[in-house]
Amino acid sequence: MCRMDISSLFTDHPASVGESYGEHLGRATSFGWRMVLAGCACMIHGVLPFLFVRTASRAVAELNERMIAGRSAGSSRALRIDLLNR
Repeated sequence: MCRMDISSLFTDHPASVGESYGEHLGRATSFGWRMVLAGCACMIHGVLPFLFVRTASRAVAELNERMIAGRSAGSSRALRIDLLNR
């Protein structure tokens, strides 16, 4: 019988991007809310094209920059942890 470690379901992916579960929860939640708000602005813009003209494109660019910066920081953080464990 294969026994799965339940905690790994919550920690494997965050660890793969150099974050703890809590850090990943906070970052993902922040990204999600930003995406929801940008999506609402897009829907309003569809009906009233003079409103929120650049809101969605700015949100996507901002989130992309934050994600790339987070990956870079996560990679160096993971490397530091790896070096400390030697």
